[in-house]
Amino acid sequence: MFAIVRTGGKQYRVAAGDKIAVEKIEGAAGDTVSLGDVLLAGDGGEVKDAKGLTVSAEIIAQTRGEKVIVFKKRRRHNYRRRNGHRQSLTLLRITAIGEAKKAAPKKEAAPKAEGAAAAPAPEKKAAAPKKAAAPKAEAAAEKKPAAKKAAPKKDA
Repeated sequence: MFAIVRTGGKQYRVAAGDKIAVEKIEGAAGDTVSLGDVLLAGDGGEVKDAKGLTVSAEIIAQTRGEKVIVFKKRRRHNYRRRNGHRQSLTLLRITAIGEAKKAAPKKEAAPKAEGAAAAPAPEKKAAAPKKAAAPKAEAAAEKKPAAKKAAPKKDA
């Protein structure tokens, strides 16, 4: 069985046992990750519904790709810039392609007695209005108005 998954903005065709290098995914070597964005799945020549499928993979290593040289030049302007870049990659080994694991259903509490009505959950008390704004307003009212500046003296 094969699947086409999308991770890191790229699409990969994978099958169980394949090794691929993808954009960096958080985790240490030996951790198991789940690639949930399955676009297409199939077996042989037939295509199956990819809804609800996940691809599980094991992280082999965290590494970096080959160095790419970025060279910018504008001719006749004496402008040259040289930079390098190494992309962080994660090496994955695809372990299985299958159904998404569903969460176990939550157990509900059984009623105590057949005729007894279930007690409603206690209501949360409404938060009291904050009184912090009032002292600020009072403090502003208590301040004395600023003294007026004296008129400049005129020389006679």
